[in-house]
Amino acid sequence: MFCTFRLSVGPASLSLLTFKVYAAPKKDSPPPNPMKIDELSLYSVPEGQSKYVEEPRTRLEESISQLRHHCEPYTSWCQETYSQTKPKMQTLVQWGLDSYEYLQNAPPGFFPRLGVIGFAGLVGLLLARGSKVKKLVYPPGFMGLAASIYYPQQAITFVQVSGEKLYDWGLRGYIVVEDLWKANFQKPGNVKNSPGNK
Repeated sequence: MFCTFRLSVGPASLSLLTFKVYAAPKKDSPPPNPMKIDELSLYSVPEGQSKYVEEPRTRLEESISQLRHHCEPYTSWCQETYSQTKPKMQTLVQWGLDSYEYLQNAPPGFFPRLGVIGFAGLVGLLLARGSKVKKLVYPPGFMGLAASIYYPQQAITFVQVSGEKLYDWGLRGYIVVEDLWKANFQKPGNVKNSPGNK
């Protein structure tokens, strides 16, 4: 058995050896004549000048070209609208995912509070029968009161920010009305105490 193993290892180890083989041209052979590229059959150059001729358009190609020309303003408008609405939609989707994750891991007592706030909105809607202004004011007002009971710190911050914004809007409205009053009603001919009436 040892002899068989020795005989099989010998030829196998010789196959792993590498040899370098050097080839050299014979010294007495004449140099071969180099062939030109034109003589090779694969690289035959056509004689004469080639000229590009555009094929005439078919009716189908013409109608498709006209359709594309007419649809181009609409497609550019759609692309522009998509590029403007894409960030907003991504923000909305991210807000939805965050809200879903928050509701999955809601703090204890969140859902009962949410139920009370929603019930307050329904009570406000029931009390606001018959008037459209009451329907706009009562449900958010009742919901805001219920929410302020459970979240007083956030309610105080919201009231402060809302009060500042309302004051700012009122001041802007006052400035606009004052400018309109000065431009339209305080002209020299409209004022009662103008120098010409004395």
